[in-house]
Amino acid sequence: MTRHVFVGHSSAVEGREDEYNDWYVNYHLPALLQCPGVISVRRFKVTDAQLPNTARSFKYLAIYEVETDDPRSFVNEVLSRAATGRLPTSSTSAPGSSAVLWEELEELK
Repeated sequence: MTRHVFVGHSSAVEGREDEYNDWYVNYHLPALLQCPGVISVRRFKVTDAQLPNTARSFKYLAIYEVETDDPRSFVNEVLSRAATGRLPTSSTSAPGSSAVLWEELEELK
């Protein structure tokens, strides 16, 4: 199987941070972890310590580890689940979130 990472950047709507994190941890993460090929997830929050002139467009980062030989099928499955409500969305998520699937080129050890 080919290894991928599905990288999501997001932020909460102003004033709804607690609601957003509750939804993300208790609904969104478990639903994505049930997608075929997803084997793990790690979630991060941006810090104030950054290199000069570095844009911080999003507050949160999620990295899902995915194993699949058919990345198009994975993307279609995520879209299908979102369209049918099996991958819940929330009004607490600020507009402009992004999710990108990356294919691993090589593993360095």
